[in-house]
Amino acid sequence: MENKAIDLLVHHIGVLVTMRGKDEPRTGRDMAEVGVVEHGAVAIRDGKIFAVGQEEEVRAQIAGIAVKQELDAQGRLVTPGLIDPHTHLVHGGSREHELSLKLKGVPYLEILAQGGGILSTVRATRTASEEALYEKAKKSLDQMLLYGATTVEAKSGYGLRLVDELKQLRVAKRLDENHPVDVVSTFMGAHAVPEEYKGRSTEYVDLVIHEMLPEVKRQGLAEFCDVFCEHGVFSVEESRRILSAAKANGFGLKIHADEIEPMGGAQLAGELGCISAEHLLAATDEGLEAMREAGVIAVCLPATSFNLRLTSHARARAMIDMGVPVALSTDYNPGSSPTESLQLVMTLGCLNLGMTPQEVLTAMTINAAHAIGRADTIGSLEVGKQADLVIYDAHNLAYLPYHFGVNHVDTVVKNGKVVVTGGQLTGD
Repeated sequence: MENKAIDLLVHHIGVLVTMRGKDEPRTGRDMAEVGVVEHGAVAIRDGKIFAVGQEEEVRAQIAGIAVKQELDAQGRLVTPGLIDPHTHLVHGGSREHELSLKLKGVPYLEILAQGGGILSTVRATRTASEEALYEKAKKSLDQMLLYGATTVEAKSGYGLRLVDELKQLRVAKRLDENHPVDVVSTFMGAHAVPEEYKGRSTEYVDLVIHEMLPEVKRQGLAEFCDVFCEHGVFSVEESRRILSAAKANGFGLKIHADEIEPMGGAQLAGELGCISAEHLLAATDEGLEAMREAGVIAVCLPATSFNLRLTSHARARAMIDMGVPVALSTDYNPGSSPTESLQLVMTLGCLNLGMTPQEVLTAMTINAAHAIGRADTIGSLEVGKQADLVIYDAHNLAYLPYHFGVNHVDTVVKNGKVVVTGGQLTGD
């Protein structure tokens, strides 16, 4: 068995970023420790990493073992596959018609109150066929892969009734089965109060708890449950009810917390032991401290605050300094963050959140893996882990966020297979 052939050897790597380190989310100064190896190589067998390190060492480890395929990185930068831990991948329609409202200064929550925003996408998603949703989401997932994402979390929440929430989740499951990118599903029936329940949020919360959660669990369509805890959406107490019921049903917990107003969502995340709290632009020091004590990962979404033209952003620098683990994500959705590019988020993470390139990459790899419960298999390049890696047309890490507005990805290896080469999908 030991002499079984190596399937792929990636060699002549100029800078290899491994993310090797502690088996826990990175915090504080550890977020800048990215495990750089110069003149590196990665040997892959059966979709997993067999050896990783300096090329001379790797070749010594595989001496006498046949190598089926070699891939010359041409002295370029290699990192673990990027992980997008917060997206709304499956949805109908688009909302470019709201751009004029944003330019006039109409607030996000006011657009929602007028029946736009999330509720506009709900109408489009309800009327779309499952096949149409699949094709639309696949196109976006292709783009994410081209930009280096190898694992993506996908939330429902644009159905807001059982039949359509299940439809979204089935599409995400099919994509996970059929697409090179791994898709991790989150049920978010509590994304907004649907129009037919306007003024009756308690009844809708009961519906989510007693009908939606049990059926989603019965069909095995989601691993996590998320709630939009925000003024005019779901209160802290309503969010507590839903997430407590989700926990009782065996779901991992996530929460959209303190995005617009300091509602106390971050404190609730700490109280309930959520795996992550997301957005957090208005989170208080008390809320962040509650998260730190409970080990809740802060998923910051700088493309959203950028697109909403907000003057303030999530306090990632303060979070890192106080010991809160930080992850970054696109928040890809049809309204507040219509982008599939984690590389854009890299730049915004540096310029708007004050993070270093090393911290940004940590936030998109190992910390993002922890935020979706996958750090045992992805997020770093270590022996035995899934062979997900990206080769960039760049020679150092700082160049990625510095030279923005273009795609630096040349090659993507997913589960040990080359799925992007020369910046194009292989078609396998």
